[in-house]
Amino acid sequence: MIDVGFLGGPPAERADAAHNRRKILAAAAEMIAARGAEALSMDEVAKAAGVGVGTVYRRFGDRAALIYAVIDDRERRFQAGFLSGPPPLGPGAEPLPRIRAFLHALADRTEEQSDLLLTAETDSAYARFNDGSYALYQMHLAMLVARLDPRADSAYLADALLAPLAANLFRYQRHTRGMSLSRVKQGLDALAAGLAAAPASGSSAPPAPRD
Repeated sequence: MIDVGFLGGPPAERADAAHNRRKILAAAAEMIAARGAEALSMDEVAKAAGVGVGTVYRRFGDRAALIYAVIDDRERRFQAGFLSGPPPLGPGAEPLPRIRAFLHALADRTEEQSDLLLTAETDSAYARFNDGSYALYQMHLAMLVARLDPRADSAYLADALLAPLAANLFRYQRHTRGMSLSRVKQGLDALAAGLAAAPASGSSAPPAPRD
């Protein structure tokens, strides 16, 4: 699905090709949001984007590839926000506001594509964790947690902060339990606040194994 290679940016493309790609992805994203991924039609996407259907097939190959491209396009924008965007999501803010802003932005990102993310994350037992985007999230949060408290087990706590944003739990809370997105964000804020308030009891390094 997502690869950490996003950090280097996509290869250069012609202006007209880039324009068509953006129109196709925008049309596909709108259709998926309105009717779900299963209802996505390459013909309808081409019509909505104002391009020939052959252009859509040449660019993306098939419907599955187009769906993943929609996920990837949204992911690129999210990564750009927390890596180089304005504070508090991007660099320049203190650790706690950045952690909160990151969790809120990830909640918004998950809300937009939770059905697609659920499919991707449940492809195999560890699909979510093997994906390059998760590794980047974890590294980013671990860095912020370590800045907040150098004594904390930052790697563990980063995983703990990301756990509520797994697509299956997120969808269960939103669609089965009826929690609002605002309530989810309030819960994430409480986790972050608790992290900042609690004294660390251990080291960021794992204990040495005993003989």
